[in-house]
Amino acid sequence: MTNSIPTLSRSIVGRVAIVTGAASGMGRATALLFASEGAKVAVTDLDLAACQAVAAEAGPHARAFALDVSDGDAIKAVVADIAAAFGGIDILVNNAGVSSFCPLDAGDDYDAIWHRAIAVMLTAHQRMVRAALPWLRRSDADRIVNIASTEGLGATPGDTPYVAAKTGVTGLTRGLAVDLGKEGITVNCICPGPIRTGMTDKVPEEDKAIFAKRRTALRRYGEPQEVAHVTLSLVLPAASYITGAVIPVDGGLMARNA
Repeated sequence: MTNSIPTLSRSIVGRVAIVTGAASGMGRATALLFASEGAKVAVTDLDLAACQAVAAEAGPHARAFALDVSDGDAIKAVVADIAAAFGGIDILVNNAGVSSFCPLDAGDDYDAIWHRAIAVMLTAHQRMVRAALPWLRRSDADRIVNIASTEGLGATPGDTPYVAAKTGVTGLTRGLAVDLGKEGITVNCICPGPIRTGMTDKVPEEDKAIFAKRRTALRRYGEPQEVAHVTLSLVLPAASYITGAVIPVDGGLMARNA
């Protein structure tokens, strides 16, 4: 007698996904990948025109929504608009971020950058989750992915606001996974390492090459789509028994000692 292996779906066709910070970089790559896989994608970011450009590129099942994730009231309104427009929510990708490099002795600038970092990259994540929960609870494959950073697993000098926010995301992910696990909602976290995005555009190519060769096992910077594909893997219906995970996508940065 042969034991049958249950078939688990690896399709997100028709699923409704929200991606924050989707106008560029990893968010854009994620939105485009999800759309190519048949999902209905809400492309959200501060710049509506940039979101509209990504949505047009993604195809007819993508729509643009302007959203400042540091505004709690805006989150509630936009998430409700997305749910109404698409008929529900199945997937939430908290990707929005800001560069927050600032030395401790920067005076009042430090406090301003600290508060912005926490608002955009930590507080916004829990607000997005809470706003989306009523619709996620109605899905049969509800998935949440938070984008943190390897700065949440280690630290670079002069980067404490960013490090604190991203470390908070890893803890928030575990807490949400425990709280929501009984409902079958999975919550996972991706920690990208050195990736070619708008935040790293200002780093000279020579410096990128030197850093990658010294610090990563693969000896190169990653591409946004390489992160997007890991995100896709975590939101598949078949990814039903992975939750609370913190996954580096860093070319071996955290694995390498020397």
